Amino acid sequence: MLSKKKKSEAISKVQLHDKDTGSSAAQIGILSVRIAELTKHLKKNKKDSHSRRGLLQMVADRRSHLKYMQKNSPTQYEKVMKKIGLK
Repeated sequence: MLSKKKKSEAISKVQLHDKDTGSSAAQIGILSVRIAELTKHLKKNKKDSHSRRGLLQMVADRRSHLKYMQKNSPTQYEKVMKKIGLK
């Protein structure tokens, strides 16, 4: 679970304007932070298959947002990829 502070930090990294909270870039930022936290949890709790399923859903959701962004605004896609640190 993300705290409000972590969520706002994740959004502020990639937001397009001050009140941007729902764009694809902001959602990718939030999902990336949640994925990192859940990955850390799963390294400790290897048998937690329910959380693993949730992680796979989040990864798929982030991938679909990235595909959408790459198709509709490639320059913004490159910026987000660099800021978040994805390949």
